[in-house]
Amino acid sequence: MIRTARLRSAMTLRDLGRAAGTSHSAIAAYEAGRKEPSVDTFARLLRAAGFELDRHLVPAVGGPDRTARGRELEAVLDLAAQFPARHAERLEAPIFGRT
Repeated sequence: MIRTARLRSAMTLRDLGRAAGTSHSAIAAYEAGRKEPSVDTFARLLRAAGFELDRHLVPAVGGPDRTARGRELEAVLDLAAQFPARHAERLEAPIFGRT
């Protein structure tokens, strides 16, 4: 996300480093995933690039019970199996490249 913000702002590593008060090598390490910035540093880098960090909670898929989504999928598949499939035994479609 740091690289995206920097590139969208048309900034070099050195430009962002000067604006954020950090070294360009540290930013390069953050962008490459070799180092992980603190939340404060991350927000400072984004602000220096002209962006704000928007923090909000997003519920985890399935909530606290991580197997809930699997059970939900099973229920949907069981429901779908109750409906008869209506399809032709042979697919009728033009063959590409033939007239």
